[in-house]
Amino acid sequence: MNKIANRQVVCDTLIELGKRNEEIVVLTSDSRGSASMTNFARELPAQFIEAGIAEQNLVGIAAGLAAAGKIPFVASPACFLSMRSIEQVKVDIAYSRTNVKLIGISGGVSYGALGMSHHSLQDLAVMRAIPGMVILLPADRFETGKAIRALADYPGGAYLRIGRNPVPDVYESEDYGFAIGKAVCLADGKDITLIGTGETVRVALESAVELRRLGITCRVLNMHTIKPLDEAAILQAARDTGRIITIEEHSIYGGLGAAVAEVVAQKYPVPLRIVGIADEPAIPGKSPEVFAHYGICVANIKELAKELLSLGA
Repeated sequence: MNKIANRQVVCDTLIELGKRNEEIVVLTSDSRGSASMTNFARELPAQFIEAGIAEQNLVGIAAGLAAAGKIPFVASPACFLSMRSIEQVKVDIAYSRTNVKLIGISGGVSYGALGMSHHSLQDLAVMRAIPGMVILLPADRFETGKAIRALADYPGGAYLRIGRNPVPDVYESEDYGFAIGKAVCLADGKDITLIGTGETVRVALESAVELRRLGITCRVLNMHTIKPLDEAAILQAARDTGRIITIEEHSIYGGLGAAVAEVVAQKYPVPLRIVGIADEPAIPGKSPEVFAHYGICVANIKELAKELLSLGA
C-alpha cells in the first residue's frame, strides 16, 4: 500500500500547473519546508512569495494579488492559517470575493505531541460559517492532485486541509470522477452508511470491511467537500440505509457531523452518530494514538454500528 504525504502532492501539482500558467503564485508563512514548497520556490522563484510568520499579512497579500489577476495558493499550518488570519479570510477573501486558495497543512492532530496550540480541530466549523468558502479534505494523493487542479480552475475562495504525514492510498489511481461538492461512493450496502472525510475515509473503509464479516453491509461515502455539501448523496443514503455514522478529524461540533446532521434533521431524520474529537483540548500524541483515544477507529465504529442496528431490531 503506497504512502505519500499529501503536502508533497500539493507541491508537485502546483509546480506542474505553475509552469503552464505564470499567473499561479504560491505564498507561505515561513513554512516552505513544512509545506513541502521548497521545490516550488526553487523551480519557480518568480511565482513564490515568503511572507514570514505573519498569517494576517499573508492572506492580505494573497487577496491583493488575486485582485490583480493572479491565482494565489497560500500554504501555511492549518492551526495558524485558520485562526490567526480569520478576519482577513472573512473580509479580504469572502466579502471582497477574491480568488484565493488557502491550503491548511498539518491539519487536525498532525502535529501530535505539540498539543492544542498546534492542533486544528475548529477550522472546518469556522470556515463553514464564512459565506462562499469552499472546503475540501482530500483522502489521499490521487484526490489531493485532483482537488488542487479543480481549485486552480475554481473562481473563488477556498480552504483545503491536508495532514502532515504520509497516508495510505484510498484509490488505486486517478481514474475516477472528482467534482467539488460531489461525494464519492466507495462501497455500497443496505444496513448503514459511514461518511468520512480526509484521513478518516480510510477508517470508514476498514470499518466497512470488518462489519461485512459480521453480516452488516455498509455504504461508504467519501465526503471530500464539506462545503458545498452533497446533500443529495446524504439524503439518498438516509433513505436507503436508515442509519448514518460520520467520522472526522475535527471537533464533534461544527464539522462534517454537524453538516450532515443539519441536512438529515431537517429533511429526512434517521439515527445518526458523530465520531470526532470530544469537546476538550485533544490529548497530545501520534495521530493513530489520538484517533484511538477518541474512537476514530474500527473497533468503535463497529460498536456504534451494532448499537444503531439494534435500534431498528
